Amino acid sequence: MNILANMKKIYDLYEELGKELSSPGIISNPARMKKISKERSDLEPKIYAFDRYRTLVRQLEEARDLSREETDPEMIEMANSEIESIERELLDLDRKLRIMLLPPDPLDGKNIIMEIRAGTGGEEAALFAGDLHRMYVHFADRKGWTTELLSSTPSERGGFKEIIFSISGSDVYSHLKYESGVHRVQRVPETEASGRIHTSASSIVVMPEAEDVNIDINPSDLKIDVYRSSGPGGQSVNTTDSAVRITHIPTGMVVTCQDEKSQHKNKAKALKVLRARLLDRALCEQQNARSVARRSMVGSGDRSAKIRTYNFPQNRVTDHRINLTLHKLDSILEGDLDDLIGAARLEDQRNALEELAKEPVQQYE
Repeated sequence: MNILANMKKIYDLYEELGKELSSPGIISNPARMKKISKERSDLEPKIYAFDRYRTLVRQLEEARDLSREETDPEMIEMANSEIESIERELLDLDRKLRIMLLPPDPLDGKNIIMEIRAGTGGEEAALFAGDLHRMYVHFADRKGWTTELLSSTPSERGGFKEIIFSISGSDVYSHLKYESGVHRVQRVPETEASGRIHTSASSIVVMPEAEDVNIDINPSDLKIDVYRSSGPGGQSVNTTDSAVRITHIPTGMVVTCQDEKSQHKNKAKALKVLRARLLDRALCEQQNARSVARRSMVGSGDRSAKIRTYNFPQNRVTDHRINLTLHKLDSILEGDLDDLIGAARLEDQRNALEELAKEPVQQYE
């Protein structure tokens, strides 16, 4: 990674955005002014870090000159101590700059649609799917994000065979894109008289929310059926045909939605899920087509892989991708996911850096 060349481009862009913000005509275009202001503020951490790096390089050269020219042993010792301190900070800043300059995921700023499905374990898996749903809702609340239920299939004892919901807010996908995969739970079910620990699982798919500009759906490719919604056990819970089933004929994808009493709202939600699935399918195809593309362990999107185990008797959560174990299951289920998600993001960055051409720490003027 040529940090100097990349930073030159960032400085040039930063200056251009500053000039545009200072132009007289920008005030007549509030939307453009807001967009430019955000772009410029997003660049500032890189600018500040690089300025600090260049300052340290100058200080390092001065300290080395002092160490070479000084005759007083005490002054030489002070200079050498300063050199060691500056070199440590330079190494740390170099790594941070490399992470800052990694190509951004263009989807990071998007909202998401999350699908949670009960897997092996029957009713216990369905209850765990409900636990996971509440965990992510709590996490969203902590972040100031908004959640909306799109579709659900309740189980007999209050869990979910399937639940689909959206999360909207700032950089949602960048935080939750690592959650796709199989989540396993180990606990004693309430109906287990002997106290034996059962293992069950639920699977999660995280999809960036698609907009009309991302996915163009031809109405003639859709088969739309309406029917009466049903609850656990199949009993009818509505007297009107408000539930909607949409089949995307070219791909065979089927989306159902019955949670709203309005057929129009159910159709809108079903289309929202269908768009996200089609975008996700296209992204997966692109990823699989790249023969040399980066596929890190954390961000590979392998949804059949077991990524995490939630062990209730030990109050333990283990992320198997990054070998991280935390003994605070109770707080994690209340939405305290920052440690897990932060560690996954750091591992993904580390993998990305390893795949870039390794260069020695550079000296910048």
